[in-house]
Amino acid sequence: MPPESVLNPTDSPTALFGFELRRHRKARGWSQLRLARAVPYSVGTISMIETAKRSPSEEFARHCDEALEADGALMRLWPMVSHASAPPWFRPWLDVEATAEAIRTWEPLLVPGLLQTEDYARAILSGEPGVTVEEIEKHVVARMERQAILKRPKPPMLWVVIDEGVMHRPIGSPAVMATQLTHLVEAGQTPRITIQVLPLIAYSTTGLSGAFAIAQTQGVCDTAFVESPGNMSQATESPEDVRNLMFRFEGIRAEALPQRESLKLIEETMKRWTS
Repeated sequence: MPPESVLNPTDSPTALFGFELRRHRKARGWSQLRLARAVPYSVGTISMIETAKRSPSEEFARHCDEALEADGALMRLWPMVSHASAPPWFRPWLDVEATAEAIRTWEPLLVPGLLQTEDYARAILSGEPGVTVEEIEKHVVARMERQAILKRPKPPMLWVVIDEGVMHRPIGSPAVMATQLTHLVEAGQTPRITIQVLPLIAYSTTGLSGAFAIAQTQGVCDTAFVESPGNMSQATESPEDVRNLMFRFEGIRAEALPQRESLKLIEETMKRWTS
């Protein structure tokens, strides 16, 4: 392990987390090996996180916080690390999404990030020009951690409408697609998630301009996130913009299949990827 002076906690949120993790570990008089015995992670993983070579997951932060009796200090740092893994233009939306009570999402091209499997997300992120393996894995971890809001004791209500073409567009491999569609069916059977499919036979053009999401929280202005190529995507609280997107969402949903028929169509499409 490099000397402590190599790790500057002001370099990044990841460096700050590593610095604090090491500080709490040493305060207890523990070696990395002793910590590894107390948490379900290897010495190598602990070392990489302490030296800011890898970002911690939420589960890692929780396990270490409990093992080191840090009184929540590491868990309080974790959101900063999670946000740091996301592009700057996406971070405002992460703050909104994390506290939302209801989210409505329209996706004409891909499965929404909140419902992507790890392999599906990895295949999408691998298509970014010039991306490195390390960057891909960092973003995959961030995307999976983002889904933690769906595992809260009271997760947000999630309404998702996807275009039928999403289920037919090859991403990764047939196995990746089959697993992803299976995950969609399972998610759609949970009480607080509704998944609908806009069939190709609807001839709908309402959502062709792109994907968007709308988040609602009591006592806070509704916020929308509009996806565009590159770093032109943005979150907005403009009442007019949010209202127009809500009208658009309802127009799309009006043409979509009901939940039960949508899940049946997803199950039927799975056969294409498993045969």
